[in-house]
Amino acid sequence: MSPIAFSIALVLALGSFSSILGRRALKLFSAAPAARFDHLGERLKITAIYAFGQKKFLRGEQPAGLMHAFIFWGFMTLGLTVVTLFGRAFDADFYIPLLHPGQPLGDAYTLLRDVIQVTVVIAVTYALYRRLIQHTPRLFGFQPAEKRLHDEPHWEGILILFLILGIMGGSLIHEGARLVLFAGEHRTETERGWEPVSNLVSHLIPGSAAHTMTYVGFWMHNLIVLTFLNLLPLSKHFHIITAIPNVFFGSLRPRGQLSKPDPGKPDDFTWKQVLDMYSCTECGRCSAVCPATASGSPLAPRQLILDLRDDFLGRTERTDDKIVSDEVLWSCTTCMACVEACPVGIEHVPTIIQGRRKLVDQGAMEPMLQDTLQNFAQQGNSYGKSSRMRARWAKGLDFKIPDARKEHVKYLWFVGDFASFDERSQEASRRIAKILHHAGVSFGMLYEAERNAGNDVRRIGEEGLFELLVEQNMEAFAGAEFDAIFTTDPHSLNTLKNEYSEFGEMKPVYHYTELLVELIESGEIALSEPVGSKVTYHDPCYLARYNRITDAPRRLLGAVGAELLEMPRNGTNTFCCGAGGGRIWMDDSKLVERPSEQRVKEAAALGDLDYFVVTCPKDLAMYSDAAATVGVDFQVLEVSALVEQAMGLRDDGAVLAGDAA
Repeated sequence: MSPIAFSIALVLALGSFSSILGRRALKLFSAAPAARFDHLGERLKITAIYAFGQKKFLRGEQPAGLMHAFIFWGFMTLGLTVVTLFGRAFDADFYIPLLHPGQPLGDAYTLLRDVIQVTVVIAVTYALYRRLIQHTPRLFGFQPAEKRLHDEPHWEGILILFLILGIMGGSLIHEGARLVLFAGEHRTETERGWEPVSNLVSHLIPGSAAHTMTYVGFWMHNLIVLTFLNLLPLSKHFHIITAIPNVFFGSLRPRGQLSKPDPGKPDDFTWKQVLDMYSCTECGRCSAVCPATASGSPLAPRQLILDLRDDFLGRTERTDDKIVSDEVLWSCTTCMACVEACPVGIEHVPTIIQGRRKLVDQGAMEPMLQDTLQNFAQQGNSYGKSSRMRARWAKGLDFKIPDARKEHVKYLWFVGDFASFDERSQEASRRIAKILHHAGVSFGMLYEAERNAGNDVRRIGEEGLFELLVEQNMEAFAGAEFDAIFTTDPHSLNTLKNEYSEFGEMKPVYHYTELLVELIESGEIALSEPVGSKVTYHDPCYLARYNRITDAPRRLLGAVGAELLEMPRNGTNTFCCGAGGGRIWMDDSKLVERPSEQRVKEAAALGDLDYFVVTCPKDLAMYSDAAATVGVDFQVLEVSALVEQAMGLRDDGAVLAGDAA
């Protein structure tokens, strides 16, 4: 097989590859540090499940997910074929030890090799169909209106797919020709049966051409492999090298916990962020699930990562200092759908928040958002109201909610801003208080000592203000007596549960649906009147995706006797109301269609429905407005209204309608 010629080709290819890879590595190693070497056992487990096991592909869009998984597994297995054909440059009958035909492992390997090769060919053919015929939108980088929509095929991806076909074809031609060349000499009919596809190819090769075709297959396979190797670092297929390490070095922090900014160089990318850029497959799964992209905002998570990567690698000519526009960064709802969908472990949201921190330092934000941050700083709430008014909603009750600063309670209710000040949410707060009081639950509040938990403040990028709110709340906690915390606000839940522990010792934190379902199932809350309504349930992003609390609300709906009709996007795959990350305090008039309106239409498509049930004060506000705008037959209802009815504490139907927003 001309060992000299192949040796020259191998040295040139590996030299070029090493040079390109070295330049990429220098940029990676010169980036800011990131602590990602802890808990190696857990990292290996995650890598096995998500990288080698292809979990996100298998649970995602099908059959595209299976297609990618088979191509990936095929390449992992066919690495042995590459070694074999490289070896045959120096020994025409080279086999990896123990994999020689006629040996048990050898026969199993050749059968597996043939099956996987044809599987990869089928998968790649389907991938080409999706690009060239079906024109799957997310593969073409569909972007907001201000950027060009790519209608033409992505030729780099198509070239790579044809190269993969060439690698598979070269191997099959080589092995098929060898079966012809050595027929009856090195292969018995039984042994040929272990190579069904190669055997089929051998019937297409005349005996007179067999010797030549072994060379054709050898050079076709090996030269394409060496070409492919050098294209990897220069294309989106660099992820073939970086994706597995990127998954391995993923964050092991709780999903809802942001890291503190580096006080030294807060604007510098860490090496993990650089690895994110290198690992982007340009598959568009992130943008396909992004509520900002779906609403017509200028943010597309895929394009954000690509813009950062191209600038980092010097591929773009800057006309100003803005790699990514301010509007792109402020469009994010921090719902984490992009991170959840990404199969290679890219962490888009922390990178966006890092950019926001810089904008906050510059004062580059909308006036309403600026005013809201000022309200937080001065009054400890987004409404700018006096802290003495925080518990005014409770004055309508016929009992006094204990002050946890003055007496011991089992549960401290961290009420949150919307549940305290928004009129629609105040009725829900009173209802929850009545339910707990009727059940004899020991609970209390902090009254005027409570401040906003700071979850959205931190995700806006105001780290200093966040830490001030934490300090004030931690001081209030220290002055109260309680065993655990519950809250009706998933945003507060997230930061109290996942982030406050970095600032001091914290008691357990629960969402109120967890508490209510526990009280019902233990018999402390007795339900006597099943509601029998048809409902759908919206999973809040900060409850379901961030904190994996999806079961408790559904058990609660089941306990009260409601018939649950699930929306297509549910659980950790939920859609966003559009309020998170501070978006509720920003102008959304330029959006083509608000996320909340899209979600209400998704619910309406279910058919006959009585209630759209929510378990978040912000959701109650956002979806009540959306339902009125869209015009639907069902009502938006906070879940405790169903619990109250099932307890027999009120009339049904018409009275519920009075509380439904």
